[in-house]
Amino acid sequence: MSMHRRILSGQGSGHQFIRFLLVGLINTGVGYLLFALFVLVGLSSQMALGFAFVLGVIWNFWTHARLVFGRAGLSRLPAYAASYVAIWGFNALALALAERAAIPPLWAQAFLAPVAAVLSFFLIARVLTGRFPIFGARPG
Repeated sequence: MSMHRRILSGQGSGHQFIRFLLVGLINTGVGYLLFALFVLVGLSSQMALGFAFVLGVIWNFWTHARLVFGRAGLSRLPAYAASYVAIWGFNALALALAERAAIPPLWAQAFLAPVAAVLSFFLIARVLTGRFPIFGARPG
């Protein structure tokens, strides 16, 4: 079946990508709310990001594995967490640079969260499915 037909029939990665985006909106909202809550209770932006990250990884693993990629179990949680460490590293560095440029942390993170979400699709899909998203190619 062609990729176009698989996408239209719900069997391709097109529907998976749409589910990822919808779940990602929820996950991004949860992550940002956690970050904002921690900042508003007095934590530094980097500490808030760290705590939101840890809680977010657990929440996001469950939503991505079950709702987007149809996976169960915890066997892929370590690799999933490692992909999030890479995403967190990017986010933490970008947030620090934004703050050095005098951008308030809540505004900076509001901009950075969607960028991190797009990057995460490619990493997370690879970890949870063993293939690259959209193209369906297995790594060589």
